Amino acid sequence: MTIDPSAFERYRHSPNARTTLPRLLLGTGIVVLFWAATTVAVLVGGTYAFIAWQATPSSGIQGFLASPLGILTALVSFAGIWIGLWVAMRWVHGEKLSALLGNSRRVSWPDFLKGLIAVLITSFISEVLLYLLQPQITRGPIGLSSWLLFAIPIAALTLLQTSSEEVLFRGYLLRGLANRFTSPFVWALPPALLFTSLHWSASSSPAINACVLASIAAFALLLTLVVYATGNLGAALGAHLGNNLTGFLLISHQESYNSFALFNAKPLEGPGWATSDAVLIAFIGIACSMLTIVLLLHPRSPLKLAAEFP
Repeated sequence: MTIDPSAFERYRHSPNARTTLPRLLLGTGIVVLFWAATTVAVLVGGTYAFIAWQATPSSGIQGFLASPLGILTALVSFAGIWIGLWVAMRWVHGEKLSALLGNSRRVSWPDFLKGLIAVLITSFISEVLLYLLQPQITRGPIGLSSWLLFAIPIAALTLLQTSSEEVLFRGYLLRGLANRFTSPFVWALPPALLFTSLHWSASSSPAINACVLASIAAFALLLTLVVYATGNLGAALGAHLGNNLTGFLLISHQESYNSFALFNAKPLEGPGWATSDAVLIAFIGIACSMLTIVLLLHPRSPLKLAAEFP
């Protein structure tokens, strides 16, 4: 299973002369600034509205973040990344934001669909294996009618979240670094490590944190490989969306994000996980990411991605 780098070579050489390392760092700082400002704005405003509506000031921001409204607000905050990227591309690099999407400057929707389907398949396999490991699954608190009502808004906001992360990590940073450096250890590793580190949880044990980060790192490798194979963010966008939708809407493994899930598994941040459990969870996550790579890149796979040439 070999990958033709031609499409990615075209993608990495598409930036203009203003894509220098200092400008890339400046642009990244602008994105972080807008992301942080948007997060503070929506959390403060949402918390104020939540407290006023609940009439229970003691619940504070923690109670707000654990509520369904808090989850929706947290997803809205990722709009700050899109705003920051637009500002950075327009004023720092002198390019259109669409240049980050791929060689054609638009999302490849066939690849998006393939990435989504592949991850939904492997997510199902993952959940079956996790159930065999820990069969503690309960029905979520949300009713079916409410779930159907919120499914589309949650899907839309999840797309906002996942797309902003992909355009930042697999688009802006990866493309900019690949334009300046030839080694994948320079252009692929730093964005993947940054993306992985954002999933560290202070409420989880060291063993669970390690297993989650290992699984996320494997997933980041998958997302990077599909961009390398296609020269487009479409498959990565679909794969990331499928992964997060599974957790938000179907079966949640995080107590703080289970308000809209039909089913709740034993929370990873909770007690009772042995080190052997963490090792098996990491193995399941890594194996499913590897299986997704096979589904998307193997020549005989019906979901095989095609390189994009404009």
